[in-house]
Amino acid sequence: MSFPLLTVTAAVPAVGAVLTAAVPAARRTAAKWLALLFSLATLALAVLVAVRFEPGGARYQLTESHAWIADFGVRYELGVDGIAVALIGLTALLIPFVIGAGWNDADPLETSSSRWRPTQGFFALILMVEAMVIISFEATDVFLFYIFFEAMLIPMYFLIGGFGDRAHAGSDENAAAQRSYAAVKFLLYNLVGGLIMLAAVIGLYVVAGNFSLQEIAAARAAGTLDMATNTERLLFLGFFFAFAVKAPLWPLHTWLPNAMGEATAPVAVLITAVVDKVGTFAMLRFCLGLFPDASKWATPAILVLALISIVYGALVAVGQRDIKRLVAYASISHFGFIIMGIFAMTSQGQSGATLYMVNHGISTAALMLVAGFLISRRGSRLIADYGGVQKVAPVLAGTFLIGGLATLSLPGLAPFVSEFLVLVGTFARYPVIGIIATIGIVLAALYTLVLYQRTMTGPVKEEVRTMKDLRLREVLVVAPLIVLLIGLGVYPKPLTQIVNPAVEHTMSDVHEKDPKPQVAVEAKNGEAAK
Repeated sequence: MSFPLLTVTAAVPAVGAVLTAAVPAARRTAAKWLALLFSLATLALAVLVAVRFEPGGARYQLTESHAWIADFGVRYELGVDGIAVALIGLTALLIPFVIGAGWNDADPLETSSSRWRPTQGFFALILMVEAMVIISFEATDVFLFYIFFEAMLIPMYFLIGGFGDRAHAGSDENAAAQRSYAAVKFLLYNLVGGLIMLAAVIGLYVVAGNFSLQEIAAARAAGTLDMATNTERLLFLGFFFAFAVKAPLWPLHTWLPNAMGEATAPVAVLITAVVDKVGTFAMLRFCLGLFPDASKWATPAILVLALISIVYGALVAVGQRDIKRLVAYASISHFGFIIMGIFAMTSQGQSGATLYMVNHGISTAALMLVAGFLISRRGSRLIADYGGVQKVAPVLAGTFLIGGLATLSLPGLAPFVSEFLVLVGTFARYPVIGIIATIGIVLAALYTLVLYQRTMTGPVKEEVRTMKDLRLREVLVVAPLIVLLIGLGVYPKPLTQIVNPAVEHTMSDVHEKDPKPQVAVEAKNGEAAK
């Protein structure tokens, strides 16, 4: 039996979560270092997965398959394609930075009126989320995927509701009520989506007789799987609804601004840069892989919803007064681009969407973590409470600017490559949608530059005069992310060569080929006429 690398990669953070939670209450620092150690070990394993993965090899590699609930056709099946490898790498990369940025976020507050916030529990929950997200990217059994798709909601609920942002203008009781509301809203939205998906999962079993993604795909290719058109469409809608809630796609997005606003900055990064990517990843792997005809049937409606997400999210971000809610609405706009790229049904669009998942994770992490450092110094999330920060904290302002420029997809930074590919891929098949989507680019420049101008430039506000610049720990958290944004912006090949073969397989699933450029078609017709 070969070494179960995928199982170990998901198990290491889970073991780390248990051990971190078991550290004695007085040993808070030891719990932090233990959690960081396990996150770095997971990152090393993710790198090993990427090294052992062969881009030109089989579609699913490093596979594992064991009987689990044999009477119901449920197996413990794992396997990764290039898209999963990229997202496992993103998850494992970001968690050490999340831990480093949240180093003091769960320490007890000094005021006697505040309750104890268990440091051990905070870092254990982060590691548990990491384990569940990784195995979700690895699962090729639909039922196995569903279990962890739903299970990750529980630790996220406690991270949002139990370890919320301390920068509140109101009383402790009011802050606790807002955190509780945000956590419950997050849980209910995603549970409703999950319950609808469960019905679709059961329906898939009735039709296919098993839950194996690879076996169902093989049966479809061989013509031995009889799935009526209406049945396929209903099953597709059940899966897609759950993934659209998780992504989130307009109009199922309203839980995200509340959750990101009330969570600590590191947990906000965990939500939008890690957990939400499971939704868009699952659209590629399960919606397109299991229901190709229904995916094409639903494409026009989904593209319209994605377009609304792009423009709506960017417009609302422009009017935000809260820094963290601004980043949340910007992320809604970015997820619209990702979903648009997936359902453009072109290789450029889907490659761009996958790169967008990775690059958005890095850029949002950089911007949100620096915003968290800024908010912790001033004690306020309101944009109006800042001004002139670049004069007293130039390193903080500089890193904030780079994170913001990455968010608006400035050429030379990683998200530009992703956004360009998504727009090119969409325009090739749906030119009107592609043209309207460019409004999101203009609005992104507006909300990003206005945010920087109002917080970092102008006269120095009295409350900002004593603000300290980034500490060494904070620089160590942000600097690698900025290096990656620049590096992948200049040279994205390490990602594209892993992702592109997987995209080709997905295009084959839906029986689509890239449309030929209109100029080439017209030139060919002209030559034929001559």
